[in-house]
Amino acid sequence: MRKMVDLNCDMGEGFGHWTYGDAPDDALMEIISSANVATGFHAGDPNSMNRLAALAKAHGVGLGAHPAYKDLQGFGRRRIDAATDELVNDILYQIGALREFGRRHDVALSHVKPHGALYMEAACNEELSRHLVETLQQTSPDLILFCMGASMTYEVAKRLSQPVVREFYSDRDYGDDGMIVFTRKPAAMDPDTIARKCLRACVDGQVETASGKVIDVAFESICVHSDTPGAVQILSAIRKILNDNDISIASARDVLALANDN
Repeated sequence: MRKMVDLNCDMGEGFGHWTYGDAPDDALMEIISSANVATGFHAGDPNSMNRLAALAKAHGVGLGAHPAYKDLQGFGRRRIDAATDELVNDILYQIGALREFGRRHDVALSHVKPHGALYMEAACNEELSRHLVETLQQTSPDLILFCMGASMTYEVAKRLSQPVVREFYSDRDYGDDGMIVFTRKPAAMDPDTIARKCLRACVDGQVETASGKVIDVAFESICVHSDTPGAVQILSAIRKILNDNDISIASARDVLALANDN
């Protein structure tokens, strides 16, 4: 049974006057322990990055970069055929942008989590995952990499000793292979159903797939996407059911430290 877990959310995914999803960033920050902040390529802009860095500092939330393919129109959910070096340089560029806003507000960057189609590409592309991890080890050896447990990203990060956190996807379906079922437009979900799904994963280490099969799942962090309708209610329900069952919410770094101690 998992007694401590990180609770993360992809956020800051508007642009200028436009917003995406119905969840206010300030309301999300009050519930989570890690924020994955859009860094301008699929969503977000300098003003939103600055605002979210300040919010993360105020709420004691881990500040993480959420870099993506350069795809504002497609919200980073369309695969782009580009050289590995180009993609990793794009990721590094986006990490650096958020890091500076974190420094402005005296909050260190805690983690990085690729977004959308780039996340899924890295999950099955060993060359991309390896180049990304090797680059992080040159520039940010202590930066935690968020990824799927059933992914090349996780295998490479463990092999090269980069700090890595596996995610459990509360608001996405699982395939029988343990990978998430990629979706471009999430549907509304019942918060209590999602909360029970998360509790089962923490207690039994299992999740039911889209086909109805039950598979084992291991993770250190639970993810909710801010563009999922009702994200605030979903996060609140998850936090309540975990607290009611003596499962604490902590930063990704604290969860990793506990796992290493055990």
